[in-house]
Amino acid sequence: MDGVEYRESKEVNVGNRTRGRSSYDLILRVLALVLTLAAAILLGVDKQTKGSQTAKWHYVSAFVYFVVANATVSSYAALSLVLLFTGTGANRVLKLVIFVVDTLMVALLFSGIGATTAVGLIGFQGNSHLGWGKVCNVFDKFCHQVLGSVALSVFGSLAFILIVVFSALRDN
Repeated sequence: MDGVEYRESKEVNVGNRTRGRSSYDLILRVLALVLTLAAAILLGVDKQTKGSQTAKWHYVSAFVYFVVANATVSSYAALSLVLLFTGTGANRVLKLVIFVVDTLMVALLFSGIGATTAVGLIGFQGNSHLGWGKVCNVFDKFCHQVLGSVALSVFGSLAFILIVVFSALRDN
């Protein structure tokens, strides 16, 4: 059909460009990569000093987990981009493995977001039952940076959810 070839996977080849899967998959994976990397960097450089006290992200284990989770997900997003768009993405087993790992990345991101949000709320509101005071009224810049990082990670996880949903719909 004059340069147009239909494949079993419901993708259309026009010349040497594939339309369908690659356009939204590429956009969502790049978006997920950028957002999770930005979230890891934003919290990874977070530090504020007030008087003799300093707040640093690595003083809180939930924040360390969050940074590592987002760095892991962004690294995986870069690797999956390379695998899917260098021609090796045509392998059905590789696509299944990527689908499963995409789903695991969503879980990893949400666990990091949950842990960081829980600790962040304690920092913001304190806990009078345990005698833990608020710290965000003192370290406001630090807390705002944590909030921004969590927001970026939430959007990154939403991009991965869309990748998983579109992949599941496409393969059915």
